Amino acid sequence: MRGVAFFSGGKDGLYALHLTEKNRIEVPYLLALKTTIGLSPHWENFKALKTLAEAMGKELLTFDMAKGSEALAEFISALGVDYLIAGDVPLEDHLRWIEHFAEEAGVKPFEPPWGRSTRELAEEILKTGFEYSIIAVNKEKLGREWLGYTFRSVDDLEEFLSENPGVDPVGEFAEFHTVVLKCPLFEGSFELKPQKVDESETYWWLKFRLVRE
Repeated sequence: MRGVAFFSGGKDGLYALHLTEKNRIEVPYLLALKTTIGLSPHWENFKALKTLAEAMGKELLTFDMAKGSEALAEFISALGVDYLIAGDVPLEDHLRWIEHFAEEAGVKPFEPPWGRSTRELAEEILKTGFEYSIIAVNKEKLGREWLGYTFRSVDDLEEFLSENPGVDPVGEFAEFHTVVLKCPLFEGSFELKPQKVDESETYWWLKFRLVRE
């Protein structure tokens, strides 16, 4: 069985990919979307996505959502895979969106983290060996000083939540976005090298590069 995984370089999607492969589903393709609903700090750092895909030995595909939803379903269908993988946790509308595209593409949706406690999930991700840094913060939820904050252990998570008690542990409500620096999916680890801080209507975000440690 094979699948294609939505890919942003963030912890949720990569942890979903990790769980998928533990279920013995091969995932040769990663799919990065160019959105039409505002700036994506992930897409703006596309070179980092290529770096992570290469570290996993997977093919990075891209799709411009300006082409429309029907074209995306056709694109996924043409890959000849069985599953569409994503890392949503509690957001019902996101789940329905994935289910719709999967049905249109003739594949099965697979969201391994779905329905989990986000606090338990955040701890599990870190205990599994993931390390990740914040690359964007919602200006209404977090200060720009949290850009670059790195989660390497549950202690880091507890420190972050003690300072920001109203923020979801995995940033599920778009409070923050991340990039993975280390995980079981690739050998070794990366260091985040911020280049500049930029601003959009919604976010403070980092332009950065990844350097192997």
